Amino acid sequence: MAATCSWEPCEETGQDALIVKFSNGHVKKAEELDFKLFKHSDGINPRKKTRRIVVAESDRLPYVGSNFGSGSLQCNNLCRCFVGVLDKRTMKMKVHNAQLFNMLPVIPGESAVNENTKQADTYREKVDALIEAFGTTKQKRALSSRRLNEVGNETLQQAVALAATNVINQKGVEALRNEVVETEAQTDTALFLPSCNTEADKAEDVYPFDQLLSPNEFDSLKDVGAKMAALTPEDLLKMRAENCPQTVLRHLEFLPKEDAARDRQSRCAWYLSFLIKASLQKRLSFKFGIEDGCPRVIIHNVLKNFTVESFHHGSLRNTVSSSMRMKLVAHCLALLLHMGDQTANLTLLHRDMGISDAKMLEVAKAMGLTLSRQSAHSREQAGTQEEHRMASLVLPLVHYEQRMDHRKRKRMN
Repeated sequence: MAATCSWEPCEETGQDALIVKFSNGHVKKAEELDFKLFKHSDGINPRKKTRRIVVAESDRLPYVGSNFGSGSLQCNNLCRCFVGVLDKRTMKMKVHNAQLFNMLPVIPGESAVNENTKQADTYREKVDALIEAFGTTKQKRALSSRRLNEVGNETLQQAVALAATNVINQKGVEALRNEVVETEAQTDTALFLPSCNTEADKAEDVYPFDQLLSPNEFDSLKDVGAKMAALTPEDLLKMRAENCPQTVLRHLEFLPKEDAARDRQSRCAWYLSFLIKASLQKRLSFKFGIEDGCPRVIIHNVLKNFTVESFHHGSLRNTVSSSMRMKLVAHCLALLLHMGDQTANLTLLHRDMGISDAKMLEVAKAMGLTLSRQSAHSREQAGTQEEHRMASLVLPLVHYEQRMDHRKRKRMN
């Protein structure tokens, strides 16, 4: 006899029907299982209030299923399930909302992993997993190569760490620290020293003149050098009154008589005067030295090699920093060596360039020069003498030891 059914949705109870599926097969005696339903305690949060956990206990294993997390069935989020209950007496069927639960066995003694404390995969790990699953052959080959490189880097780091440990055990920490300080000191001085040929056979080839003043730059100084060579004693007195650098005046007072040597010395004297004036500035521009007839190639070279570019209110500035000033000092000292038969007056140079005597000595020692003292007559105080520090380039160059101790601070009263 056929039965007729009518559709009557039943949602007034608010309780969904639970349909469970066991992952390891069918249950023969379902009535012997003890089912329990657990709801989330937070009934306000829309993400958590619908979370349910179903526990089925048997005499052998307990089973656990949930509608959230990695063990849940994704169909609960993608579709809506219903279950119908037929009343044989009235022959009417009531329809309930249903949720599916995948029941997984829980082996006693194994601790469950808390998903909240599980560390999430990084973006790189997720991309690598996608490449392994769906990537092309080229992408998989690149992934394999990158992982091999990572293993190689780890092996290299372990080898470097082992080698460093062996070096430390052999030499000791104090000796290594001294070597590092000495290397840093040599690196710092190498930043501002002119080009040096330590294997030169002649003193004038140690700091080559062409590296200090290129042939093109030397030719551009022809006109200004001629003006320097034509200066009279009255012009020199006027320059002295205008606080011209004493180093430049000393060489202009004793210019050679021979034309070629006089021309070369006068060009170097003008270039030396220009470098000293540039070192006393805070900022330089392309207009610097135009009144003195400075060639464009000279000012371009000075801005390129002896200034630091910086931005200020949207404009570019060429600043003479402290390190660039020390570079100018070393450049001027090397030029003075060529002008004075490989001998230079350090006292006059440090006064003209506005640096301390200690910094001047530091530059001379870094260049490997031989230091000495010489008595000279003072022009400010007639009839008196003062000691000037002199520097000479003598082969082989002098190697000065770096002082490791620091000066003690003076106690303030």
